[in-house]
Amino acid sequence: MSEHTEQTTLIRMCDWNARAHPDLSMLYAVPNGSERHPAVAGKLKAEGVRRGVPDLCLPVARDGYHGLYVEMKTVTGRTRPDQRDWIERLQGQGYRAVVCRGWAAAWNEIANYLDIRQEKF
Repeated sequence: MSEHTEQTTLIRMCDWNARAHPDLSMLYAVPNGSERHPAVAGKLKAEGVRRGVPDLCLPVARDGYHGLYVEMKTVTGRTRPDQRDWIERLQGQGYRAVVCRGWAAAWNEIANYLDIRQEKF
């Protein structure tokens, strides 16, 4: 599966469970990935999009964290130095920031963070 497919599968899972767990509806994607036309990329950069920011943000405080950031990767995907830097900096600011390889790993991380009890994938 591509990173796009992994992330869209995760979002469907979160949307499916949001009625029972409303905090899931606060999960949003950060538009900092994929190839873009140079003009669009320039506009996004001017608007504040930053290279390396994790793919997903859940702005819900839990267990001493201000929120959760998730960097999505495929099962074999690797993080870039700028992604590792953002994760480290976010952790230093009191956020839980993690790399998840595959939608199931990300779902398990989010479910654990929100204390959603169910079978793990």
